[in-house]
Amino acid sequence: MLTLLAFLVAIGLLVAVHEYGHYRVAVACGVKVLRFSVGFGKPLWSWRSPRSGTEYVLGALPLGGYVRMLDEREAAVPAAERHLAFNTQSLRVRTAIVAAGPAANLLLAVLLYALVAWMGVPQPQPVLSTPAPASLAERAGVRGGEWVVALAREGDAPQPIESFGDLRWQLTRAALAQQDLKLWLASGPGEPGREVRLELSQVDVRHADATLMRQIGIEAPWSAPLLGQLTAEGAAVDAGLQPGDRVLRVDGLPVRDAAQLRQLIRLSAADGQPRTQRWHIERAGRVLELEVTPRPEQIERVWVGRIGGFVGATPDMAERSAGPLEGLWQGTVRTWEVSHLTLQMIGKMLSGQASLQNLSGPITIADYAGQSAALGLTSYLLFLALISVSLGVLNLLPLPVLDGGHLMYYLWEAVTGRPVSNAWMEGLQRIGIVLLLGLMSLAIFNDIARLLG
Repeated sequence: MLTLLAFLVAIGLLVAVHEYGHYRVAVACGVKVLRFSVGFGKPLWSWRSPRSGTEYVLGALPLGGYVRMLDEREAAVPAAERHLAFNTQSLRVRTAIVAAGPAANLLLAVLLYALVAWMGVPQPQPVLSTPAPASLAERAGVRGGEWVVALAREGDAPQPIESFGDLRWQLTRAALAQQDLKLWLASGPGEPGREVRLELSQVDVRHADATLMRQIGIEAPWSAPLLGQLTAEGAAVDAGLQPGDRVLRVDGLPVRDAAQLRQLIRLSAADGQPRTQRWHIERAGRVLELEVTPRPEQIERVWVGRIGGFVGATPDMAERSAGPLEGLWQGTVRTWEVSHLTLQMIGKMLSGQASLQNLSGPITIADYAGQSAALGLTSYLLFLALISVSLGVLNLLPLPVLDGGHLMYYLWEAVTGRPVSNAWMEGLQRIGIVLLLGLMSLAIFNDIARLLG
């Protein structure tokens, strides 16, 4: 129920903001708006303004919306109202009305990111966990437990890193851009650091998901190798483990942190067969030796071991809130960065450098909406900001049925001095609909494939 509600609120808000952008600029430019609809299909609610004559509608199908303006291409327009029709407006006015929808979504993203910055969010400190074997981080000399005090792309000045989330974002951007990074690591905040180089240009970026960070070797912040909540019939409980146990060694190997412990558990069943491990744990000041047999489980065609419980203590957290102008600037910068990253991924998918499996549809979006809402207001606001950026950027793509397609028509008109003919426009619209339906079908197929594992 939470997933459905979070999804409907997200889609309703983002569509309403997008269409309001078109509506507000149209009204400001003196164009008559006949209908403002959030959703398609049978109206669940409608109201007509006695002053402007605009009908406001809430449709039964919430996956979209539209603003219908007076237009001679759609119906006859009385001579007395011809100056209010959309098609009679100057090129500048028509361009502004069409561009206002995506602009409204991007502006909403700026405000949402700024709101999160103003509120202040507890973030894990940028302390690295033990990198996965053979990962870029391990080959670069990362040991685990180090603080990342700064990083820099090739040719750029070092920039400070304030949280683990900030670190992951910079790693993702650099990896997708195939750019190497320099990290400055220290034993603690304020301590002298050493430099390591991550060769992110060597990373396979066809799948921009969890496997990307696994290749890099920086998946989670450092946390102590403590056991949290355990499932009643899991392998951990069967072995006699308890919440709060601190794992010291596994098969004689010292355990430095939770990431290393999780890796040892996963690898115990890499061949699909259970293998018993000898754990030394600390409990209430005493050291105990227990035999633990993680259970094999297949995830995305790979066998891993599971103990049935949460591994790792809560990482060290820090909270920092921004001032009014600083938060607004941070929101603007993050919106720009996410927009650039979105276009970058679209370009890589079109060129074959990234898999089309990265394309997500409404099922995945609904799932993420529910997950983010369950995690709290901050996570949900960040989810809304991300989807708002995506909606704004995607609508600017030059597909005939999208706002970007109409802007391309206006660019042609500005260059040639004459509008695109109705015959060409109808043909391009059909092509655009076919392309859009193809993309939607692929996105839904990817959603179903994810659900089925």
